[in-house]
Amino acid sequence: MGITYVEGTVRGPRGAEAAVKFLIDSGAMYSLLPEHIWKAIGLEPRSHMEFSLADGTAVRLPVSECVISLPQGERHSPVILADPGDVQALLGVVTLQEMGLVFDPFHQSLYAMKTLPLMRH
Repeated sequence: MGITYVEGTVRGPRGAEAAVKFLIDSGAMYSLLPEHIWKAIGLEPRSHMEFSLADGTAVRLPVSECVISLPQGERHSPVILADPGDVQALLGVVTLQEMGLVFDPFHQSLYAMKTLPLMRH
């Protein structure tokens, strides 16, 4: 398996935008924005949530929301507001699901989810 990136943009509540190179992280629940990006688009913490790092360490981090645009579409999504030392933007599972996308690690590509037809009674 390799590392896969996707280019996109993020937009804050007042319309400010920034280009972002996201690392697709299918092990991360929420997407993460580096401090210089989330500050540039005017995001502020709306809440704090506890997350578990890969080594098992629990951390409490600020969370906000923004619009994320990828070549496959655009959606509103929660994002973790990273600390100053974190420089890599991550694209997490919640954002992928909101956009109806699935990451295929074998082909290192994003694909549209296959959905079941609605059952009407």
